[in-house]
Amino acid sequence: MSKELAQTARKRFGQNFLIDGSVIDAILSAVAARPQDHLIEIGPGHGAITEGLFASGADLTLIELDRDLIPGLLASFVTKAPDRCRLINQDVLTVDFSGLKGPVRVVGNLPYNISTPLLFKLLELGLKVKDIHVMLQQEVVKRICAEPGSSAYGRLGVMIQAVADVEPLIHVPPTAFAPAPKVESGVVRISPNAQKAARIEDMNSLQKLVRMAFAQRRKTLKNNLKEWPTPIPWDDWGVDPSARAETLAVETYVRLANALKREETH
Repeated sequence: MSKELAQTARKRFGQNFLIDGSVIDAILSAVAARPQDHLIEIGPGHGAITEGLFASGADLTLIELDRDLIPGLLASFVTKAPDRCRLINQDVLTVDFSGLKGPVRVVGNLPYNISTPLLFKLLELGLKVKDIHVMLQQEVVKRICAEPGSSAYGRLGVMIQAVADVEPLIHVPPTAFAPAPKVESGVVRISPNAQKAARIEDMNSLQKLVRMAFAQRRKTLKNNLKEWPTPIPWDDWGVDPSARAETLAVETYVRLANALKREETH
């Protein structure tokens, strides 16, 4: 069966189908879907995870790009319960979620090439999303969950942790997929946090600050931020300008971005 699935995988879609029953069960246990949930599954593929989500009785929206997989998903799930299961045959990056009635829960085995832009797209929805359980490259999971001072700590982790709580859940080896990818994978839980988001006065300022601070990791904050449009009051901040970007906590970046925004508007 795994050989057959591997043969149907398309490289251009970045497909690796999950086949390990213990990993599937672990994901379903972590999600713990209930009948009152509205779930969005991204990239259901042949329905390995979908089957358990569907069995929970939850309201289910499937988003699948590969047209060849649509008949199977329709037959296995949509036609069995059209009142609570629907299918969108579209690239998830082009799906308009603006009219979404939350809160929804997102589940997905994401193609690695779209994982970062998709996560940012989902987090922009704020509290319309209750939580996100996604399979990613293990290296990306480490970056999302990294703490200050670690080599994995960077722009991705700061921006996600600034608005959400993160938790690495499951390590997944290449053998859990058909075809087997060349990298280790992992499942992470990302839960948007209203209190964290409320502390950010201007998201554009935070994005700009973090992008510039991590532009060249070996350089100091002072060097990386020397092109900032307004003078930076390092002493007022209580931050050492000779420090490197990876030493600052997420909360510090939020505080500094807020202060810089106020400086600009005065």
